[in-house]
Amino acid sequence: MKIPNNSINATANYFKDELKSIFGASELEQIFQITFSHFFGLSKIDLILKGEEHLSESELLKIIYTIKDLKLNKPLAYILGKWEFYGLPFNVTEHTLIPRPETEELVDLILKENTGTFNLLDIGTGSGCIPISIQKNNPKATIYAIDVSEEALIVAKQNALLNNVTVDFYQLDILEYRNKNFEFPLDVIVSNPPYITLEEKKLMHNNVLDFEPHLALFIEDETPLLFYDAISDYAKVNLKIGGKLYFEINEHYGNAVKELLTNKGFKNVNIVKDINEKDRIITCNS
Repeated sequence: MKIPNNSINATANYFKDELKSIFGASELEQIFQITFSHFFGLSKIDLILKGEEHLSESELLKIIYTIKDLKLNKPLAYILGKWEFYGLPFNVTEHTLIPRPETEELVDLILKENTGTFNLLDIGTGSGCIPISIQKNNPKATIYAIDVSEEALIVAKQNALLNNVTVDFYQLDILEYRNKNFEFPLDVIVSNPPYITLEEKKLMHNNVLDFEPHLALFIEDETPLLFYDAISDYAKVNLKIGGKLYFEINEHYGNAVKELLTNKGFKNVNIVKDINEKDRIITCNS
């Protein structure tokens, strides 16, 4: 299909016609708005007022390549290289998970429950969306973050600069922290660790399986609580008395994680449901 006169309106129609068999109407509209805002700086109002303005050939090519990638199930965040989380911009690559709305709920809870001066460690930081969002919204907090992936940490450091915040990043495998002498008193520990079992992997869409980093997603079926066990052991040693531990969890393992934490002596262990009424967050105190 040739785009008539290269107008914004015609290009918008082309974009939607090419993708309407893949996405539902609501999702497609969201993808369209994000794409045209990212490439051309066009708001919803601009799309109405400037609909007859023309795009250049290079601008049209961006749309054509985006359509091709979307048809290959590539997530829009990876096509654009950026994604919004908690109202902030974040670079994302194939080495980092795409920040998700459920994790925004985790950040929101931490900010509501912890005000003023405190120090926090994010374990398995990925793009850095959790610690950066917390630091941006509470500059009094001192924030540390670790990840096993050097490539992810490069992106996280870029995102700290992008959002003009200070976060201390370290490369560390939490499963081996005892060998690295990485211990210091903390007020808050948070983690969104790998929690999808290989059995559940079979049920996932290709746009996740083919593009997002498996290192940050999946855990062996035999050890679904591996990271919760290791991180809670770390928290027992490093959380101050009364300090808070926050986990994002697999909805199917809420009670199992709660039992694990209770058996380790944590107090006030509480499961929090997300906006979709799924068990998504666990909080407790040392």
